[in-house]
Amino acid sequence: MAKKILFNAFDMNCVVHQSPGLWRHPRDQADRYLDLSYWTELARTLERGKFDALFLADVLGVYDVYGASNETALREAAQVPLNDPLLTVSAMAVATEHLGFGLTGTLSYEPPYTFARRLSTLDHLTRGRIGWNVVTGYLDSAARGMSGAKQQPKHDTRYDMADEYLSLVYRLWEASWEDGAVQRNRETGVFTDPARVHRIRHDGSFYQLDAIHLSEPSPQRTPVLYQAGTSEKGRNFAAQHAECVFMAAPTRTVAAKYVADIRRRAADYGRDPQSIRIFNLTTIIVGETAEAAADRHAEYARYVSPEGALALISGWTGIDFSTYDFDAPIRYIRNEAVRSAIESFTVADPDRVWTLREVAAHVGLGGFGPLIVGPAAEVADELSDWIEATDLDGFNLAYAVTPETFVDVVDLLVPELQRRGRYKTEYRAGTLREKLFPGQGARLGAPHPAAAHRHAAIEEAS
Repeated sequence: MAKKILFNAFDMNCVVHQSPGLWRHPRDQADRYLDLSYWTELARTLERGKFDALFLADVLGVYDVYGASNETALREAAQVPLNDPLLTVSAMAVATEHLGFGLTGTLSYEPPYTFARRLSTLDHLTRGRIGWNVVTGYLDSAARGMSGAKQQPKHDTRYDMADEYLSLVYRLWEASWEDGAVQRNRETGVFTDPARVHRIRHDGSFYQLDAIHLSEPSPQRTPVLYQAGTSEKGRNFAAQHAECVFMAAPTRTVAAKYVADIRRRAADYGRDPQSIRIFNLTTIIVGETAEAAADRHAEYARYVSPEGALALISGWTGIDFSTYDFDAPIRYIRNEAVRSAIESFTVADPDRVWTLREVAAHVGLGGFGPLIVGPAAEVADELSDWIEATDLDGFNLAYAVTPETFVDVVDLLVPELQRRGRYKTEYRAGTLREKLFPGQGARLGAPHPAAAHRHAAIEEAS
């Protein structure tokens, strides 16, 4: 039986996320990002379309690599101004019943003690619909804003920090409070049994802690773990920790290589390779007819800002493309930013050579992932072909114009996929983890390292 396709909506608490220039489109409502009703209306639309989650990106710092200045990013609203994504979630959770929320949290600048409490709180308030996209950051401007440092830690050092960070928050979430510690016993006057709450002690290379977790166990304890790094170090990290992996492969060739590699590495860590849900960034422009879809694509393309695209690309890659020939081929450059971003357009697909002009045009509508344009039947064919050719599980859908792009997918594409048996018609009951991984339960189990931390800490306390 063909696997059912999973959908996440990809958004950010800002004006321009992945399609620079499109905020000027008369039907685009991205500048309503300050209005809470924008987020609740979007959440209801996505739940109507049975989306698995709204994945909210985030970044600390500004895109100031292009031209060694933040002027282009500010002028183009390229992910600045930018608000905290976590604060929108409670309202969206009240407006929905099933939709999950994947939240980006940059661990390099988040103290684990308070961050663990923040996600436990949201997991409680959403009744277990929270996921965490584990990122380490990639902008030096973030380091300057957070600590005054001239640059962020080196790429591999950030992943060493991430390994230790996860080890620590796993113990806070999974081992500090035993099941049954909270008694709520009005007769005895005991709310929590102190003997079943354990102090977590950690004295590591990057983090030190001696405390109990402040929150009682939430429905999932550890939120569903998302990860988006596809560098060598990032893939190892994902294979060990991630339940869901996001990538931004522009072609099937690149996607298939990444998917196969991540599943192989997961097996090396003793995990079922198919237990990881892998999504590719994709933008869909769907119309009632081929002509309508093509017209809409042409309409959107007129608003694309190449300079805004280059500001984003320069920030993602750490390369100042203002100094490059617009029609020269792009070659792979290794640096300390998002290594996989430029790799996708160079060494990962040797059958195609991209110029900077081509990359800017590609990124201008939806970012690094593919753009699929057509009527619902053709788009459904294309998505199914991607799944079969790459072993992906689903797609992280960016928008060109919001909420129009998402509304079109919900009203035109989802019914077509449902008719083919390739998309859910109802949500499963339970938490986000139970919806994504039927039969697994609300909490992580072996061989995931979070479960190992839980059992080891409880045994140590005993």
